[in-house]
Amino acid sequence: MSFTSSSSSSQNPLTLSFLLYTEEMAWADVASHSTYNLTHQTRPTRPTYLPPHLRQLGRGRGRGRTGPNSNLRQRPTPYDITDELDKVELTDDANRSDVINLDAYEDVPVEATGSDIPAAVKSFGEIDMCEALRDNIKRRKYVKPTPIQRHAIPIVMAGRDLMACAQTGSGKTAAFCFPIISRILRDRFDQVVSGPDQGRARVRVAYPTALILSPTRELSCQIHDEANKFAYQTGVKVVVAYGGTPIAQQLYSLEKGVDILVATPGRLVDMIERERVSLKMIKYLALDEADRMLDMGFERQIRKIVQQVDMPPPGTRQTMLFSATFPDDIQRLASDFLSHYIFLTVGKVGSSTDLIAQRIELVQDMDKRSHLMQLLCAQKANGTRGKVFLSLILFK
Repeated sequence: MSFTSSSSSSQNPLTLSFLLYTEEMAWADVASHSTYNLTHQTRPTRPTYLPPHLRQLGRGRGRGRTGPNSNLRQRPTPYDITDELDKVELTDDANRSDVINLDAYEDVPVEATGSDIPAAVKSFGEIDMCEALRDNIKRRKYVKPTPIQRHAIPIVMAGRDLMACAQTGSGKTAAFCFPIISRILRDRFDQVVSGPDQGRARVRVAYPTALILSPTRELSCQIHDEANKFAYQTGVKVVVAYGGTPIAQQLYSLEKGVDILVATPGRLVDMIERERVSLKMIKYLALDEADRMLDMGFERQIRKIVQQVDMPPPGTRQTMLFSATFPDDIQRLASDFLSHYIFLTVGKVGSSTDLIAQRIELVQDMDKRSHLMQLLCAQKANGTRGKVFLSLILFK
């Protein structure tokens, strides 16, 4: 660091110039740069701050300079993987047994009640799906179905309504995304032929084929991301809509076309009232975390969406209702929304204390930031099936 000062006259204030330079800079260049700043009395541009754990990516000597001549490599965002899916090697299921401990799922009790229950499958290869969807399942490194997927996917593929009770994290998203995407691809030709023809209104109003309702913005985004990965290169368009953000961008995404709409109840009601979304073409309806939606007070909006607008009635559409519990409110929803449905219950895989690892580390105050960045980088390296581990950081 070089410090220079100047006070040539009483009218000119003291000018201070701070220069950050690397070891490659000559002293003549430093002096010339300082003279230029003193002459023009302008503050030199400060280099962009780069965290210590990222400075090693530069090709210089690690001082973290960025600018037009910087050789720092741009790091791709971990969430934008659309362009990277083609580069993922398709691996055999037998070689991916180390990705996740699936042996813990083998003893999970599963009970299905109803008539004409389709038989469960033991592998994804037994399910009749299009080749593009099957390749995406391999890209996501899904080894074999979890209990909820093993029983729920054949039920939905058979066209039956389903009420499933399973804990969060048991694989429910794939359990309804796989069959929805597969069935949309099967009847896509019929959808194009018999779709609405309303001239200009057809561009302005969105007519999704499938609707997935979830209680929160975070869960909606998670379902949207997962469905996009499963629908990669299939032509199935997935759009997400949630409250708390400007609606213009979401409406623009809907205007470009949508097959599967993932939405929170409040934002969807707003779009319906604006006449920007029509549910008359809905063939597949899925409610994820239905018990949470009822606890958050969404029952009135859910009933308006399902029963009071132009959505096809039960029996005409296929409905899937997923919940972690089965209280009386959920039973009423099941009886009102579903037709001739199958009830599926999946037990828990261990308790919460068995699944949580707690570790305490003693770190000096001055080292906390760098130590935190090391832990986060390690968590990213430990991600499974292309998914980055989520971290909750609390500052005191």
